[in-house]
Amino acid sequence: MLQEVLTDQLKDLLHAENQLVKALPKMAKAAKDDQLKSAFTDHLEKTKGHVERLKQVFEMLDEPAKAKMCKGMAGLVEEGNEVISEGKELDPVEADLALIAAAQRVEHYEIAAYGTSAKLAEGMGRGDIAELLSQTLDEEKEADQLLTQITQPLLDSAAESDGEDMDMDEEEEEEETVKPARRGR
Repeated sequence: MLQEVLTDQLKDLLHAENQLVKALPKMAKAAKDDQLKSAFTDHLEKTKGHVERLKQVFEMLDEPAKAKMCKGMAGLVEEGNEVISEGKELDPVEADLALIAAAQRVEHYEIAAYGTSAKLAEGMGRGDIAELLSQTLDEEKEADQLLTQITQPLLDSAAESDGEDMDMDEEEEEEETVKPARRGR
């Protein structure tokens, strides 16, 4: 019974990872920040490794490596595509921050799926499979942490831009306030 549940999860994950192999190059192309672009490119290579690792797990379970439509990831990839389209109209920093948000939703989905799958494998007494799935889980967590690290300099840059905009707004408000007072004299 546990093997059926695990196999179903793995089929879902296989489809999810295959969707990401197609989506990550688009995200890398859309990214403006070099570090973010590199993070997407590097994670693409790891994702290809995740696919291979999943195929290895299927083999260990004597199950065919057959993907099952992952609607959750399909929705997340669609949201990512929307972010890419909408990002063309945004400031580059804002566009990259939106890309990071979309990518982190994907990472959190994968973290949940791999964490559950590793626990199921442990519950079946398949530590060998749990170990492989945990390797991928660790890589997904690392990707999430890297995206968080990349976020901070972008936020700092956005805050500087907003600060400059605020300074302009404050100067304009001050002029508005001063002018009426002078006219009244």
